[in-house]
Amino acid sequence: MNLGVDTYERITPPPLRPGIGLRPGGERPDLEVFVPRLYAALYESIAAHSRLGLNVVTDVGHHDAYSKPLGCLADCARRLAGLPVLFVGVRCPIETIMERRAASEPGRGYVTGSSDDPAPLPVRLWQEAVHRPGVYDLEVDTSVLSPGQCAEAIRQRLHDGVQPGAIERLAQAANQTFS
Repeated sequence: MNLGVDTYERITPPPLRPGIGLRPGGERPDLEVFVPRLYAALYESIAAHSRLGLNVVTDVGHHDAYSKPLGCLADCARRLAGLPVLFVGVRCPIETIMERRAASEPGRGYVTGSSDDPAPLPVRLWQEAVHRPGVYDLEVDTSVLSPGQCAEAIRQRLHDGVQPGAIERLAQAANQTFS
């Protein structure tokens, strides 16, 4: 089951878009009130699928760089606590990201660079914010590994067995913060 950000954006009503894809920087504080509930609904669905024995792939970027912190990652971690989760950090140098965006199909809604600003501020902010706090079970770098090699690294880690790891640590940290 693929319940990632692209799938979720397609079912998000237009007035609430980009929903969980809202970029760092407080650009749409009017939408921020909905972001925690949208993440909560997505992660409750992920948890329900997992409890029913279905494998779930979720491609999302979490950050807390809104006009004020929303604590979405901590809340999502609590919702998945006790379930088999492999939390993967996907890394890629910003220069490679910008090259890929420039070569992508038009209309994807990506911010692209220019000769004056090769890596626009929204892209830089996203790249910094989504890797905070940087707690992962596995990290892959898509500038070094092919998609197939990344998938193989993930498959191997799953084959080796997922032990309570990053999500459990994030959930515990969140529980300590809120207790």
